[in-house]
Amino acid sequence: MFLDEAEIVVRSGNGGPGKVSFLREKFMPEGGPDGGDGGRGGDVVLEASQHYNTLGIFNRRKRWKAAEGASGAGGNCSGKSGDHLVIPVPCGTLVKLSETGEILADLTDHKQRVVVAAGGRGGRGNSRFKTSTNQTPRTATPGEQGTELRLKLELKLIAEVGIIGFPNAGKSTLISRLTKANPKVAPYPFTTLNPGLGVIERSDRTMVLADIPGLIEGAAEGKGLGHQFLRHVERCEVLLHLVDGSDGDARALSRKIAVIDAELAKFSPILAAKPQVVVLNKSDARPGLFKIAETLSRQRGAEVLVISAVSGDGVTALGDRLMALIPAKDSLE
Repeated sequence: MFLDEAEIVVRSGNGGPGKVSFLREKFMPEGGPDGGDGGRGGDVVLEASQHYNTLGIFNRRKRWKAAEGASGAGGNCSGKSGDHLVIPVPCGTLVKLSETGEILADLTDHKQRVVVAAGGRGGRGNSRFKTSTNQTPRTATPGEQGTELRLKLELKLIAEVGIIGFPNAGKSTLISRLTKANPKVAPYPFTTLNPGLGVIERSDRTMVLADIPGLIEGAAEGKGLGHQFLRHVERCEVLLHLVDGSDGDARALSRKIAVIDAELAKFSPILAAKPQVVVLNKSDARPGLFKIAETLSRQRGAEVLVISAVSGDGVTALGDRLMALIPAKDSLE
């Protein structure tokens, strides 16, 4: 089950109580205090993992608690600290406080960690309270209580290219052509109910693409399926705007493009400002699509590509174009 939002409650471990104890040995029947400190409670840690691509685990388990610290013991022995609780989340998870919306962490890299709730400190044993005027203290302190937090987790897929467009534009077919992804493909709207990732592979590099479920007019206000998935293109460097070119003249197709652009702008001005590659799909069904693309290119002042995701015409050239737009990661400073 794909889940890109979740609320959970986490609690770190309580610190163990300190010990009241006195040394009692054969030749020391009335020894001094030797009560040890309690152990520290375990932390709650979130760790990004590339082995997860959904927050679905949190649909089954809402509460997470770290281990408590052990009590101190005689002989000045400290209690064992509680084990930390490490919770795996997908790379791209944003961690917020539910009550305030404050961002605690943005976990984008594999193995990146954040301590969201620190364990309570252990209590002090009575040996800590021995003074020149109090040789037999009978005081020890309890451990600190752990911290409980309600967290909101939001997953934003990490991809270099986000494929956007109206339902039934051919996004799933295209990503299956460009990459080794195997999305469900069918000729009706809203086949894609979850965003998916695919990888373009070349001899010298790879590139990750995200197939975003179809947007409709009003998506930024929550209509259709688009609103809940728009966040997944926020991390993308380039947007591939796929348009069904099987019907409509240049003016009609331009309006389609403008509708999606408007929804992006309503959702996030930063998202709307990202570079776009506009691609007209379904040239196999409309040979005159290249002429329309030329008209749109003049209107937009930018290149408009033409492909057929079904036949594969133009798909390799599109992949090359995307590769040229985004520098290889190992070439970045």
